[in-house]
Parts: sequence; structure tokens; C-alpha cells
Amino acid sequence: MQENQPLWTPTQDGIENSPIHAFMQRCNADFGLALKGFEDLHAWSIADRENFWSALWDFCGVKGERGADVLVNGDRMLEARFFPGARLNFAENLLSGSGAGDAIIFRGEDKVSDRWSWDRLRALVSQLQQGFRALGVGEGDRIAAMMPNMPETVAAMLAATSIGAIWSSCSPDFGEQGVLDRFGQITPKLFIACDGYWYNGKLQDVKAKVAAVASSLGVPTIVVPYAGDAETVARETEGGKTLADFVAPYAAKPVEFVQLPFSHPAYILFSSGTTGVPKCIVHSAGGTLLQHLKEHRLHCSLRPGDRLFYFTTCGWMMWNWLASGLASGATLCLFDGSPFAPDGNVLFDYAAQEKFAIFGTSAKYIDAVRKSGLAPRLSHDLSSLRLITSTGSPLSPEGFSFVYEGIKQDVQLASISGGTDIVSCFVLGNPLQPVWRGEIQGPGLGLAVDVWNDEGNSVRQEKGELVCTRAFPSMPVMFWNDPDGAKYRAAYFERFDNIWCHGDFAEWTEHGGLIIHGRSDATLNPGGVRIGTAEIYNQVEQMEEVAEALCIGQDWEDDVRVVLFVRLAPGVTLSEDLVKAIKTRIRVGASPRHVPAKVIAVADIPRTKSGKIVELAVREVVHGRPVKNQEALANPEALRLFAGLDELKV
Repeated sequence: MQENQPLWTPTQDGIENSPIHAFMQRCNADFGLALKGFEDLHAWSIADRENFWSALWDFCGVKGERGADVLVNGDRMLEARFFPGARLNFAENLLSGSGAGDAIIFRGEDKVSDRWSWDRLRALVSQLQQGFRALGVGEGDRIAAMMPNMPETVAAMLAATSIGAIWSSCSPDFGEQGVLDRFGQITPKLFIACDGYWYNGKLQDVKAKVAAVASSLGVPTIVVPYAGDAETVARETEGGKTLADFVAPYAAKPVEFVQLPFSHPAYILFSSGTTGVPKCIVHSAGGTLLQHLKEHRLHCSLRPGDRLFYFTTCGWMMWNWLASGLASGATLCLFDGSPFAPDGNVLFDYAAQEKFAIFGTSAKYIDAVRKSGLAPRLSHDLSSLRLITSTGSPLSPEGFSFVYEGIKQDVQLASISGGTDIVSCFVLGNPLQPVWRGEIQGPGLGLAVDVWNDEGNSVRQEKGELVCTRAFPSMPVMFWNDPDGAKYRAAYFERFDNIWCHGDFAEWTEHGGLIIHGRSDATLNPGGVRIGTAEIYNQVEQMEEVAEALCIGQDWEDDVRVVLFVRLAPGVTLSEDLVKAIKTRIRVGASPRHVPAKVIAVADIPRTKSGKIVELAVREVVHGRPVKNQEALANPEALRLFAGLDELKV
């Protein structure tokens, strides 16, 4: 493929038969417009947000009362309110089907296989809803789940949101403290956990962790059977019941849906915990629903009956994104475990057998498949696959090329980027434009995305901050435990007044696409999974041998690897046994994803005059870049300890 040629170009037939084209034609007719392509549609969608979001509501058939107003205070980011008079229910919109057709298909590595009809899903949602209400769970109460990506997790989320409760989840590979750092902040009324899970072919025992978390939270616990012994886990957990025992008193009946305001919270998601315990980001039912419908229907051409797959855990916002595929009548294809168990073909076997229309994954996974020597294009029938999406970290140009050389030639590849902060994407693909090597196709409809330099000026083909200059529906409702909104404002609005600054280093391309060059801050991103340094410090600094630690992400082979620097206690040396102990402590206490690739002892760690360690400054030194504002440091001479280290040479 020539460098100056796109990797994929939509056919005219594909364009004219896409939902986004139908939407554009309807808007032309309804509003007297003459929109001809994606750039026209996007420009109109941010110039006339009221008509755009109203038209989207109608086009996607949102169930609910829309109300008179679409947007009030639209010129003020923090005061803007979309559909302030609307009433709807999140779960009612997701439970869009009925009957014997597939709603959810599930694979747990090669150990478990299951298939859920819409009727089976509705039945469990009904039973769970009744059980939740019997416990006194109602509007605004939190339900917290430490669960694999399995059908019961989706059912429990739907039951929670059907009655106006707020859902929050993480994956079962989090350590006990990692779970409590999240759920301990939101005081849930109910805890849901699995009895074990599979990873890389091995059974992972969670009995002690479930019991400890449940005891700390002090709430009833439902134990869902998957890979272990649910009865034993429930028996050994204070207030524990198996799922079967919990729903046994209730016969399935039609699900009831409480009608709630557009801004009513549906989800609490968590930041990575870079500077302390994770922030609790609250997302609205209406904003999440509309944003996901837009991305699924218009950007991904998702249709009823399509098989939608995303490789994700329940601790990543892509799980929430995947679950919303039900609202378009799609069949969710869930997978839990290692994507290389029993081998690297497992997800492509799944894709071929179930005829995925959309295959969502991470840049790291694509790179791992590339390096493994697999060629799914030759070994698997992927004829049904029309869209591959990649997120979590920037997809390298080599990754783009490999998708077409090794996976499928005639497929749209959409590198996408957004995050937990907006439970969706700022920039992503669309079926109306070509795919260029190394580039995200463009901004999301209705989102005034731009790239600004340090002076707050829009720049083209120059690196700068990814910003959004106008309010949009999936902005967080608030941060939990942030009564005056100070944490919320600090997270996005301190850099530029009344402008969302996302913290990504980005660049517009000559084709109108975008390249994300990485995070602007110190958040680690190995394998496309956002990791907070504080979660690592919380583990390693509890060890007697370690006095202090500092963690950075080092650019490495088109990815990022975690490097942990430790200042050891007096008289301690960094032996192989100590390195192993540090890694084990992090793996058990946080998660396997937090384990550093390198552990290096240093004599001192630089800090500000107020005592804060300076991760960003160390990262600059490791990468051979100058450090600004060294006068702000209490011990700037310590930076020299991190320069030119043999262990970190690329």
C-alpha cells in the first residue's frame, strides 16, 4: 500500500446504505439543509446542537418523553443542561428486544460457553429488580459489582438502572485495596461478586477477597456462579447469598421501568487514581444513552441483529459502551479472560463462529497478534466483519498496516479515543470517509473537538491539547463526594476557561483526521490500560524495604512500559528476590496490569518544595528531554540520578 493512498475507502453503495447517510438525508429534509458529507454534517451538528441532538433522539427511537427544551445554558460548559424536561429509563432503552433471538453470547476463555435470549435476559432482570427492591434499593442508591464480563453482569446493571439505582463495577483481578479504594467511596447498598474466574487457563480463587470486601463494605452480597463454588463463597461471606438463592422467591414478570430525568445518574466510573484514590465520575442515563446511540448507529453503522464484540473488562468504560449496543438491537458478544488462552486464535475463532460485524479491541492486542506471527486473514472466515475498532492507547502506523495485511483487507479500521471522563469517544471512525495509516478518522458528531496550543489558539498539523469547546450531553453529572464541584472543575476546566481540556496530546492531520500522541499528564498506559501511579505506591510503599517510590511510563516499542524507581530503606539492597517480592505485592494488591517492567533503585527522589514527588519531570529526564521549572524543586540535583540509565536504554 502506497503511503499517499488510504488503507480503506468506502464504496458509494456502502455510503448510501449507511445509517449515518439516512440520518443526514432526514436532517436535510427536516431542516432545509444541503449537507453532502461528514464534514458538513459535523459542522452543522456543533453549530445547531439543539436540532442535532433532537433529531438524533427521534432517529434512534429513544423511549421516553423528550420535553420542551433541548438545551439550556448552552454557552456555559458547567451550567449547560440537555433535555432538562425529559423523562426516560436507561434500562428500558437497552432492553429493546424480546423473544428467543440472541441478546448475549458469552465465552469464558475455552472453559465456558453460553447463549442468552432476550426473554432469558428479561426474566433475570425482572427477578433481580424484585430482589433489589426487597432489600430497599431505590433511586440514587449504589450497587457495586466486582464481576467478570459475563451475561449476569449485564442483567444486574439493567435491573439496577431500571429502578433508578446507580451501577458501578470493576473487574475481579483488582486487589482488595483497589476494590475498596473505589467502592468504599460510594457506600453501596449491595455488593455483587463472582465465585472465581479464569485467566490464562487457570482458576483464580477470590473467596478471601470477596469476604474481605463484603465485610469492609458491610452490605449484603450476591455471589454469582462462574468458575468456582458459589455456595462456599456465599457461606464464607458475611451477608452472602448465591444468585440462585437471591432470586428464588421471585417469579419472572414484565420488567418495570421508573421514568427519571435525563440527568439522573446511571453509572459511577473511576479515574485511574494517579494522585490519590480514584475519582468517582458520575454519568447520566440520558447523556450516556444518547452518546452511545450516536456512536453505535451513526459512527459504527450498528443495526439490529449485528454481532457486537469488544474485548474489555467491567472496570473499563468500554464495557459500558458495549452494553449499550443492546439499545440498537444488537447481539452482545462477551468474552472474559485472556485473549491468548488457550492460544492467539481464540478471539478470531469466536469472531468466525458467531459472525461478528464489529470487532473491538486494544492497540496492544493488535500489536501482540502482529508479533505472534498469526495471520487471521488466511486462517479464519471473517467475511461478516465490516468494522474493527481499536482504543486504549494510540494504534501505531504499523498496527494500521497489519490489520489490512494480516486480519482483513476489506474492513473499516476505526482507531477511537475518549475515555472514562465522557464514557464515550471524542474522536473515532465514520463510514463516510477513508481510513489513513496512523490516523483517527475524525471527531464525534455533536462534539466541538479541536487542538489548541499553550496560548489557547486552534492549531492544525501541530501538536497541542485536545479540547472540546462546547458542552455535550455525556459530560459527567458530577464527581461523587465533590459537593462544590472543585475536583470536577480542576480535572477539565483549569487550563482554559469554559473549555474542556481532556489531557491528551493530539494533532490534526492534513486529511482532517487526528493523531493522539499520548496523555499530557503522568498517567501510565501500558497495553492501553490506564493505570494510576498512586495505586502502585499504595502497595509498594507498605513494604518495610521500600522508603519511597516513583513510577513513570517509558515509551517502548510503540507502547508504554511501567518503570518503578525505589528509594530503599537504609541497609537494604535491590536483590532479585526483592524485585520479585515488589512485583508480587503489586500484582496481588493492585492487579497484574500494574506490575512494572523494570524496578530500579535510586538514592533520592525529586520533589517539590511542598513535598510532592515529580513524576513528569523524571519522565522527561528518562526520555532525554529538558525539564522546565527546576526552581520549583526542593532537590533538583536528584533529577541527575535518572539520566542515561543503562537499564532503560531503548
